[in-house]
Amino acid sequence: MQTLREVPCGTTVKVTRLNGAGPVKRRIMDMGITKGVSIFVRKVAPLGDPLEVTVRGYELSLRKADAEMIEVE
Repeated sequence: MQTLREVPCGTTVKVTRLNGAGPVKRRIMDMGITKGVSIFVRKVAPLGDPLEVTVRGYELSLRKADAEMIEVE
């Protein structure tokens, strides 16, 4: 399975699963990232952290550690 961290710029993917537990998973879900939602990877910072994505019509920055918990297809 591929994680959001591995997705190249300019790609749209669909969330298949959220890993992690407790407050971290809750925070990701509160940002609008839930199973079945589409995510467009806009930019990746020069050193790879953070990623800039578009979710549900708004822009969001995610750390690599958080992006690794999001499985996509």
